[in-house]
Amino acid sequence: MSTTRPYSPGDRGPESEAAVADAPADQVSGSSAGRQVRRLSLTGESGIVPLARDYTRQALQAWGWLPAEGADRRAAAEDVLLVVSELVTNACLHAEGPDELWLSCDGKVLRIEVSDRGTGEPTPRTPHRAGRPGGHGMFIVQRLCLDWGVVRSPGVPGKTVWAELGAPA
Repeated sequence: MSTTRPYSPGDRGPESEAAVADAPADQVSGSSAGRQVRRLSLTGESGIVPLARDYTRQALQAWGWLPAEGADRRAAAEDVLLVVSELVTNACLHAEGPDELWLSCDGKVLRIEVSDRGTGEPTPRTPHRAGRPGGHGMFIVQRLCLDWGVVRSPGVPGKTVWAELGAPA
């Protein structure tokens, strides 16, 4: 799992972001055959974590992940909701709050991106101590995701933390 690579090995890098960069907030785009993207502005919102989870749940319903037909599909959807919660919570606790939530799915991989104005670098606590309270967020992300990392744009404050999960079979 990566905390330094800006894009996962199979990602198309900046071009995938550029394809939706001008999309208005809370936009739904794509079709069932191609890459589907949803974007939610979180700046100035209250109840951000439940808002992000509800928005993600709606996207998963639209993309056919929910309602889940079996235990594996249900677990995959719950993993996505948990990762969204952890990334948004980390932005709230350590980075002055999240600015945006991006969700994209190409049928094989679901990518979650949470942008914020923070300067810190998210990392799993090492060593991980399961019995202690707190500090489990990025450990959970690392365990559930295919890959994750951080993108920083030169001259722009903040960062985007991304994570990718495999679509259910």
